[in-house]
Amino acid sequence: MSLLSWKIHGTGKTISSGEVVSTDERLSWPRTIGVGLQHIAAMFGATFLVPIITGLPPTTTLFFSGIGTLLFLIITQNKVPSYLGSSFAFLAPIAASVKSDGMATALGGVVATGVILAVIGLIVRSSGTGWIDWLLPPVVTGTIVMVIGLNLAGAAKNNFTAGPVIGVITLASIALISAFSRGFLGRIAIFGGLVIGYVAAMLMGDVNTDGISAAKWIAMPSFTTPTFNMSAIVLFLPVVLVLIAENVGHVKAVAAMTGKNLDDQMGNALMADGLATTLAGAGGGSGTTTYAENIGVMAATRVYSTAAYWIAGLGAIVLSICPKFGAVLSATPVGALGGVGVGLFGMIGVLGARIWIEGRVNFSDPTNLIIAASALIIGISDMSWTNGNFTFNGIINATLVAVVGYRVLSTIAKSRGTNH
Repeated sequence: MSLLSWKIHGTGKTISSGEVVSTDERLSWPRTIGVGLQHIAAMFGATFLVPIITGLPPTTTLFFSGIGTLLFLIITQNKVPSYLGSSFAFLAPIAASVKSDGMATALGGVVATGVILAVIGLIVRSSGTGWIDWLLPPVVTGTIVMVIGLNLAGAAKNNFTAGPVIGVITLASIALISAFSRGFLGRIAIFGGLVIGYVAAMLMGDVNTDGISAAKWIAMPSFTTPTFNMSAIVLFLPVVLVLIAENVGHVKAVAAMTGKNLDDQMGNALMADGLATTLAGAGGGSGTTTYAENIGVMAATRVYSTAAYWIAGLGAIVLSICPKFGAVLSATPVGALGGVGVGLFGMIGVLGARIWIEGRVNFSDPTNLIIAASALIIGISDMSWTNGNFTFNGIINATLVAVVGYRVLSTIAKSRGTNH
């Protein structure tokens, strides 16, 4: 089968009970395009939240998101259906880098993250993923993810208190959409709440529309050249660990749902996301990752065809050439960002707890308990220290405690026979 050819599933019109449209199949093109548009809608909210929060150009991020998705499909030989959208793991290090050295330096950190992830993908292709499971057990990955989310609590507070009324409206809307909605709408509750908060702010006269009026309808996205600063790059190292966990988890989930053995694509997936992230950072977009939202679309439609993701990737590129659209997003009021931040950053933190639960982490084991507890306090309180030109912030220090500390203590406990 050539890269861009798929077998027609049945008649191309229906899916029989108990069947799925596999990765190398497709429905009729009108139906495939329809599913592809669903994937664009599913990724839309989360992909745009990162540039809205960090100040990156939304259309540039969308452009590289589409390019990255197509690159991912090519490198994984059209065997792993995935949309590469903005990763929330980049929020904290980008914010820290921008505050100290500016956006160009933050983009350098994104590029470095991508390069490291691509190299790890090459290593996995030759040696497998066993060492990843050894280095990043659930107690470690769950702790890192939780720290990355909750370390941003201060940023959420600052934005929220800058526009408390809009913040309350946004947060309440997210909660109500989540409570009342099932399926697709429930999965985009954060973006739905942001839209409601935005509209409320407009009605109250709190949205500056000058940039919207001045923006063109059609033009290429704006591109920014990164600069490289080793002290800033260090801030992004924990993100690499999160992206590894997300990509490996995505490939395993797709394999389970389709019944296909995709172990041979683990390295390709990591390398593809690494290259996509490198390209995004090199041009002024946010780093990418595989999207759980799109797994939800596949599970709901039972369509795992990579053809639908080619449609989604191409559609994202088309949308990215509308600066007017990006200007609307860039004008999002601070209070709405605060409401989103309270919900979103907390959710990222809770996802860390979910990793603990699903990994059945035993917290009666003193090693697990002290590592998680210490890393959380270090990361959430942002305990930092500076050595020369290098500043190690709370996330970096928490990651070191989680990764290195766990291996040291667990090795000692095992040798002493005190592990539980």
